[in-house]
Amino acid sequence: MNLITSRDNPQVKALRRLVQDSTGYRKAGRFWLEGDHLCRAATERGVRPEQVVLTESFWAEQGARWADLGDQLIVMPDALFASLSGLESPARMGFVVAWPSGNTLLPDASTVVLDRLQDAGNVGAILRCASAFGYRQVLAIKGTAALWSPKVLRAGMGAHFGLHLVESVSEDDVSLLQVPVLTTSSHEGPFLHELLQRGQLTARCAWVFGHEGQGVSAALMALSRQKVRIAQPGGEESLNVATAAAICLHASATAVL
Repeated sequence: MNLITSRDNPQVKALRRLVQDSTGYRKAGRFWLEGDHLCRAATERGVRPEQVVLTESFWAEQGARWADLGDQLIVMPDALFASLSGLESPARMGFVVAWPSGNTLLPDASTVVLDRLQDAGNVGAILRCASAFGYRQVLAIKGTAALWSPKVLRAGMGAHFGLHLVESVSEDDVSLLQVPVLTTSSHEGPFLHELLQRGQLTARCAWVFGHEGQGVSAALMALSRQKVRIAQPGGEESLNVATAAAICLHASATAVL
C-alpha cells in the first residue's frame, strides 16, 4: 500500500490531469474511473486497473475488498482525493485503467455511429442504450465528445466495458460497414413505427445519430440505406438525440422478438 499525502506528488499530478483534461487519456494511455459503481462494473467485465485509489476513510471501511483488484494500491487523505475529484460529492475511491486504444472497425457488427455529438451526457446515455439493446460497436466521428472522458464514463454507467469503441473515425470508415446504414431525420423517410409494422427493421444494422444542432452530416446521409422519422404527435419540433437514439435502438433491437 502506497500512502500519498502531498498535492505535489507526481502520481497525484498525473491523476489530476486525467480528471481535469477530457482528452488527457489519449496522451497518458490511461483513463480515470471514479466511484464504486463504475469500478465494480469494470471488474465484472474482467478489467484489472493499473491503480486502485482509495481515501483513508474508504480504506478503513472497505479497503480489504478492493486492495487486490489492481496492480498498485494508493491511499490518500479524504481532502486530497476531494481536491482531485470531478464530482460535487467525491466518491472516495477510483481506478486508473489502461486505455484500450487502437481498436479497429468491425465491418459486420451491429453498430451505433455518433456524428459529432457534443454533449457528454448525450454520448454516455447513447452508449448505455447501445449496450442495453445489444449493439456491439460504437463509432465516434471526429469531433464527437471524447468517449473515455470522466463525464462520458459517468453517463455511460459502465456500458463502455461491454462495447467495442472506435474514436476519430471518418465518413469513409463508415462506408466500410457491411450492415445497412440507417439515419434519423426530422423531415425525410418513413416513420419508425411504420417500418416496424412492415417488418422492415432489424438489429443487424448501423444507426447514425447526429450533432445536437446540425443533425447528421450530408456525407453520412449519402451512405444511408434508409432515412427514418420518429412520430411526434405532441408537436415538438425535435427530440433530444439521446431520447431519439433510445427509441430507435429499442425498436430495431426488438423487431424480431
